[in-house]
Amino acid sequence: MAASLLPPPTLAKKYPTLLHPSGAKPHAQRLIFRCAATTDGADDSWASFLDELKSSLQVGPPDTVASDAGAGAATPDDLVTALPLDPSAAGPTIGDTTNAAVGAASELLGADASGAAASSNAGAATGAIPDGLLSALHLDASSPAARAAGGALSRLEALTAGLSDAQRWALLGFLGATWLYLTARPGVLSGAVDAYVLAPLQLALDSALGRRSLKMSDFVVGERIGEGSFGVVFFGAVVPRNGAAVEERSGRARTSLQNDDRYKEKVILKKIKVGTVGAKECGDYEEWFNYRVARAAPETCADFLGSFVADKTKSEFVKGGKWLVWKFEFSDFPAASSELLIAKEFETENNKTRKEKRHWPMQGDRTLGNYLNDRGFPSNLEQLMFGRALRGLGTLERDALVVKQVMRQLVTSLKRIHGTGIVHRDIKPSNLVVTRRGQVKLIDFGAATDLRIGKNYVPDRALLDPDYCPPELYVLPEETPQPPPEPIAAILSPILWQLNSPDLFDMYSAGIVLMQMAIPTLRTQSGLKNFNSELRSAGYDLNKWRQSTRRRPDLRILDQDAGRGWDLATKLISQRGANGGGRLSAAAALRHPYFLLGGDQAAAVLSKLSLSK
Repeated sequence: MAASLLPPPTLAKKYPTLLHPSGAKPHAQRLIFRCAATTDGADDSWASFLDELKSSLQVGPPDTVASDAGAGAATPDDLVTALPLDPSAAGPTIGDTTNAAVGAASELLGADASGAAASSNAGAATGAIPDGLLSALHLDASSPAARAAGGALSRLEALTAGLSDAQRWALLGFLGATWLYLTARPGVLSGAVDAYVLAPLQLALDSALGRRSLKMSDFVVGERIGEGSFGVVFFGAVVPRNGAAVEERSGRARTSLQNDDRYKEKVILKKIKVGTVGAKECGDYEEWFNYRVARAAPETCADFLGSFVADKTKSEFVKGGKWLVWKFEFSDFPAASSELLIAKEFETENNKTRKEKRHWPMQGDRTLGNYLNDRGFPSNLEQLMFGRALRGLGTLERDALVVKQVMRQLVTSLKRIHGTGIVHRDIKPSNLVVTRRGQVKLIDFGAATDLRIGKNYVPDRALLDPDYCPPELYVLPEETPQPPPEPIAAILSPILWQLNSPDLFDMYSAGIVLMQMAIPTLRTQSGLKNFNSELRSAGYDLNKWRQSTRRRPDLRILDQDAGRGWDLATKLISQRGANGGGRLSAAAALRHPYFLLGGDQAAAVLSKLSLSK
């Protein structure tokens, strides 16, 4: 059809100034512009041109013309009428012409036909989006985003063309509800992306970097810095590639590993106990959760490097034993307090205890628990938290800001892991690492559970520390059925989460950590046990405990700022009500006035500004 509508070459020669002025090639937009901009001096020329153009279009076989017209093709009169020929038009621009005129001119002159078609398609696609919405979003109809959205809406309209308005609204409501369900905590959609996209990518990347092929010979073990039910933690280092000798280290040699210049890359090694019931399983879960959290919320946990299995028995290594490895980023005590005068109890030869003051080296003490055990807490964290010593404030105000800064980071980390369906189940000071940059990070995920897929979760089994465990003891009720296969568990997890709020388990433990940081008498194991006993008697009501306790605790830090810290503690350490009520979630806790009064944030910003100067 397009070929039959092309004007004869004689027309181009007879009317050169009309069809392509300035010697340019024929172009649809130039023709339309010329037509629209023509003044009365050229009316006769245009009339003659149009008459001859009509005659040339009527030369073809009648049958062809009739069949094309029957198929909806434009007739010569229609095509000419589509051109804006009103000489009185006051100079419209090219953009004012319609897609129909552009298409007709392109057909007539055989120029830029594909461009006109693309423009027409773009107009149809963006036409599905109301102009008011485009202007509200500050989008141009020709932008790629508007075209893509318009195309999607057009296809949706085509798919729902046979539906009534009520059916369309029902379909829209169903799609919206499905989206909300899949994105609600603990996040079915994000979990599927993590399991089937991010996890394989991480495995491929780690394999390429050699992080999944660690060996016993890659590391040297230093001093022992902690022990739990299922593992022992050591300071360590990576053996350099240049072949530094790895000797048996004992006594002072273990302690001096931190300052050994031959080992530039320091690490933390966790040895999973061999022969202890449940230790291997716990180690496997901890490895899985470290990879999982590293993908979902990397800023909340220590940088996990991988694992290896000892291939022989040597020193601390036991053949077949599993080791987990983290990048060393723990903080050190300030140089001025690397040795502190601390009162300790020692057993004498006659089995009597006496208190003696000695200088004790503080190397290796880098968790919040280690800082709490120092009688200089919380001032010993002031420089790490804010980059400098705070000036212009009293000791009590500075201590309160340190406690708030640590607590803010802890609750923020819990909010992030809870948003991915993970409950830590072992929040306590010894599982909170303080890094060189003053960051508080979570460690020891051996008791953690991913309730989105039922990972490390058995309804009638509790993994807990009784000193930090809430009164309900379990993250979910004991009568909760065994989790089904992972895909089904993931789909059902939003319902289970909304009904039981398992994240509130960790929030109780965070409240106990707040109390320990704020009240000196709770920083010892005996003091914490006495507190829990009294709290249990008071029905887990902190206000009743405050009135009934005979120990006269120092509550001045919590009573700062009109008692906002105390109010937060009472909303974290409490019995859970129906549907998870009676205890704040991490997100709700961050909206509490205690954190909204951001004196700790202001101090941190000011410290950075002073350091930059």
